[in-house]
Amino acid sequence: MDTAERFRAAVEKQDLGELDDLFTEDVRLYSPVKFTPFEGRPMVLGLFGVLLRTFEDFRYVGQFQGTAETSTDGEEAPSEILLFRAAVNGKQIHGIDLLQFDETGRIKEFTVMVRPQSAVHALGEAVLAGLVADGLVPGPAAG
Repeated sequence: MDTAERFRAAVEKQDLGELDDLFTEDVRLYSPVKFTPFEGRPMVLGLFGVLLRTFEDFRYVGQFQGTAETSTDGEEAPSEILLFRAAVNGKQIHGIDLLQFDETGRIKEFTVMVRPQSAVHALGEAVLAGLVADGLVPGPAAG
């Protein structure tokens, strides 16, 4: 089973432990709700913990393979796109996960894109609340 298949199976089983070995130590995750990437395996795994709790009825519905230039170093890397459907707080989401691999087959870059805009907003709010609750980011400053 290749990395993308292992990743897909771990997400579908909501098994965070299985994800640990699939990422490089310096993995970057580009989110649709944050301009700068989430960096490093501990932060990305923490984010996945939040995502696995946040998405409702998450399922992958398609898969494509190829190569693509990475955002990190501009190098072309083996890549897979996994199409998904889910809901967040009742909002239906259509999205893709772009996985890009290093020379050992681990995920070095991960980009998530979702639509529509209302779902992006709902996802952003839910994920921020989860990250704050888990102590991964500070809460909003009191105004």
